Amino acid sequence: MMALFQISNEKITIQVDSLGAELKSLKRVADGREYMWHADPAYWKRTSPVLFPFVGGLKGGSYRVEGREYSMGQHGFARDMEFQLKSQVAAEIWFRLESNEETLAKYPYPFVLEIGYELSGYTVVVKWRVKNPAQETMYFSIGGHPAFLCPIDPDRKQTEYQLLFDVKDQVESSCIENGLVNGQSSIYALRDGRLPVTEHLFDGDALVIENHQAHSVALAEADGKAYLTVDFEAPLFGVWSPPGKAAPFICIEPWYGRCDSTDFGGELKEREWEQELLAGAEFAAEYRITIA
Repeated sequence: MMALFQISNEKITIQVDSLGAELKSLKRVADGREYMWHADPAYWKRTSPVLFPFVGGLKGGSYRVEGREYSMGQHGFARDMEFQLKSQVAAEIWFRLESNEETLAKYPYPFVLEIGYELSGYTVVVKWRVKNPAQETMYFSIGGHPAFLCPIDPDRKQTEYQLLFDVKDQVESSCIENGLVNGQSSIYALRDGRLPVTEHLFDGDALVIENHQAHSVALAEADGKAYLTVDFEAPLFGVWSPPGKAAPFICIEPWYGRCDSTDFGGELKEREWEQELLAGAEFAAEYRITIA
């Protein structure tokens, strides 16, 4: 049965649901201010799902391993599975998910997925570990999809806010067509790293920013002061809010993988940005959410 777990330090408190090991709440202790989206299904029913063993959608809703075809929904299945609590101390908590008959029927690789959250000052460190217990190489993607309140001040409009990047001049986004990248791209000019959140910024779906163009993205109020920053080492990331809904949140999503291309026709191991994990090996990555 799913359960909600809470850890705190002197600055922040978080809550994590065992269903999907999903971060559901991030509050500042001093005044109780909430930073996470509350999963209102009128806009989007999730808060911070972990994407595994796929990030994004598959062409035709399926993929192939050694000639055999498997069906798979967008973003994989881990976000909808019950994780087991592995460990919990005052400011750190870990959850664990292991492959089983159900997962092996749709994803033919044994795995152990561990997701951890560690608090340090005003920062939540989100940690991922993927272990390959099998005797053959496994292929996977993993990513975050955290949704943050924007506007953070209910008296403000989202279009008064800005995205702040740790690059100054521009970012290039791969274009999305029916949930797949189509080989085209758009350039977003930045003013000293700043990109205004306009009414139509997400009309073409997520911004998909590849090839290590940036490693820090912040949400800032009208005065340019950041109230939340996501730092990561991931090679690509997405920035998303539901197109055409004026949804009061924005996702900043570090990824190790992404959706298929519209012209992709290969096997799983040939997907762009796919992660390769040798027999007995472990993949480890993390990203950090810092509030002001």
